[in-house]
Amino acid sequence: MERPYILHMFTPGRQMSPFDINMAADAGYQVIVPYCEVDADGVAGLTQDTIFSRSPKGLLRTGIFIGGRDALEAADMLEKAKGAMFKPFVVSLMADPSGAYTTAAAMVACVEAALASHHAKGLDGQRVVVIGGTGPVGRIAGVIAAQAGAQVFLSSRGGADAAEAVARESGKRFGVSLGGVSSGDTAAVRASIADADVLLACAPAGVQAVSAETLTFAKRLKVAADVNAVPPEGIAGVGATDNAKPLSGTTAVGIGALAIGNVKYQTQQRLLVQMHQAEAPVVLSFTEAFATARAFIAEKAA
Repeated sequence: MERPYILHMFTPGRQMSPFDINMAADAGYQVIVPYCEVDADGVAGLTQDTIFSRSPKGLLRTGIFIGGRDALEAADMLEKAKGAMFKPFVVSLMADPSGAYTTAAAMVACVEAALASHHAKGLDGQRVVVIGGTGPVGRIAGVIAAQAGAQVFLSSRGGADAAEAVARESGKRFGVSLGGVSSGDTAAVRASIADADVLLACAPAGVQAVSAETLTFAKRLKVAADVNAVPPEGIAGVGATDNAKPLSGTTAVGIGALAIGNVKYQTQQRLLVQMHQAEAPVVLSFTEAFATARAFIAEKAA
């Protein structure tokens, strides 16, 4: 009898995301088991329970998915799971806390494509300001952009000190340089975006972080991307379905939440399918998500 495909899903939260469970089922996993309120200290034991109960052949049909809401905690849990395994007892691993890794990857990949098609530029050397940069999507979007060569600043409504603290923590964890800026009031937002080439709006849903009047202060702006699909727009004038659409009153183009969401969905699905079909164990994080999002966008453009 063929061994079933099993996906063990670890989350520090009280429940695993139904979205992720649905995606895993659609990727082909037959047995999907959520484990809730799992912290980093508990990952090693669960991982070893996973690897020692199947033969190497069965382990190819076994995966571990790490969820939660904290981008750094998920990265730590992924490292703990990797460290608990040894050949030939190895399974595939994937982390995507609250979809932050795949959403951030999709967002930055969409921006990169818009920079190339509308301004003949890449991310290298661009000044990127992440509004809502202290949340999970904002942090990882900033890290991905920095890894691609951008000069990145995470913005926080809590002020410059709070933003700098998150920037230092995230930069140290992932080996990149990040700055912090305040978005505590309208004047601070206007000052922070004045020299921005790219705006990434990752603020909470239903909050307009950048008004139409404030947007006029971003004189160098090339691309504005917004992951907020709940009215009002996170960046005024950027519609949810916009896909590199000219942004009124600026020389920039806008990318909306549903355009980003389509790339995010395809990215997460492809990663789960890759893990399911892998002929050797794989480890999938936001770096692999960004590569997958880029590939999907390139395929659409071909």
